Amino acid sequence: MTKKIRILSIDIMRGLTLFLMLFVNDLYTPGVPKWLVHTARLEDGMGLADWVFPGFLFMVGLSIPFAILAREKRGHTKIQLLSHILIRTFSLLLIGVFMVNIGNYNSDLTGMNKFLWAILVYLSIFLIWNNYPKDGKFRLKLKALKFVGIAGLLLMAVLYRSGTPENIGWMSTSWWGILGLIGWGYLVSALTYLWLRDRVVGILAVWIGFIVLNILGQLSYLDFLDPVKPIFGVIISGNVPSIVLAGLLIGILLKKDKSNYKRFLSFLIPIGLACIGMAFVLRNWFIISKIMGTPSWAMLCNGISILLFALLFYLLDIKKWQKWSSPFLPAGQNSLTTYLAPDILYYLIWGLNLNILFYKQAENSWLAVSGSIVWAFAMIGFAALLSRINIRLKL
Repeated sequence: MTKKIRILSIDIMRGLTLFLMLFVNDLYTPGVPKWLVHTARLEDGMGLADWVFPGFLFMVGLSIPFAILAREKRGHTKIQLLSHILIRTFSLLLIGVFMVNIGNYNSDLTGMNKFLWAILVYLSIFLIWNNYPKDGKFRLKLKALKFVGIAGLLLMAVLYRSGTPENIGWMSTSWWGILGLIGWGYLVSALTYLWLRDRVVGILAVWIGFIVLNILGQLSYLDFLDPVKPIFGVIISGNVPSIVLAGLLIGILLKKDKSNYKRFLSFLIPIGLACIGMAFVLRNWFIISKIMGTPSWAMLCNGISILLFALLFYLLDIKKWQKWSSPFLPAGQNSLTTYLAPDILYYLIWGLNLNILFYKQAENSWLAVSGSIVWAFAMIGFAALLSRINIRLKL
């Protein structure tokens, strides 16, 4: 495997997790089988929807060594790398906060339709973080679009109101949203890699440290840190960072042994099985629960992700059975656009009262499930189309 060959399994697994994320997010919960959706907070178990997000978190970590290596090949210094990590984290947190606050938006207090406000937020996000060409005669005009996006996002923030006339509220970090969780996990893992580089033992020690944090948090031993949890709670809980760090460890092993697939798989498969085994050991004290963020759930998800990646690596990069995977490649290479663009369509559909989502019916589970599958494929196709016309988000 030469240096110029991209490891296809990375893009495909990222694309598969995004496809499944779009699928489970679109499911009409009352009308579909229980094993497809999230389990309840206090229920000991896991559905497909409970693995999808940690599967993507795992891929965030796995991609870090290759992303940093690519930047170093372009001549980036450690200061530039640190700056990129911090800016990317801030961007994810900011977008996450805007997305979270849509749910509490009060149209009457704001004076603007909720769906219109949300669409303008998303359009501003696309204007700010679109991957514009670096040169060309339209360079200044493209920079102007970015400033329009910044102004739009600021205006939407100023206009925002929540609550009631007696108790008017503004935007808040009740939680950081999916992108915010990714941001915190990415920050911990990227800084860890910047510090320890390819030292497997050091990365393993940090990973174990965050698993221990997760356990201590679940046992209420970290309650004394409650004052700072509204900001740093994701890091303190240890759960999300531990999942991203698991991916980082596998990414380092892949970077070291990608040309020696037998050696790589000889490490990968036992680690995946060990994670699953540890999950069931931890289950003696902690139920498997995504909503509670238990360490047993995190380890089970890590084990599934590791074994799935091992399978995809074997099929795609070793056996070269690649044709079946082509629909998922654009999503894997353009993940943020794939995740965010469908929301614009949702708000348009809801705002215009279009009867497009007719398949969401509790009495017809086959229609609800098949409709969401079609929607997920349509959305990764939509993201691929946007990429062709140079609409591609990049943080």
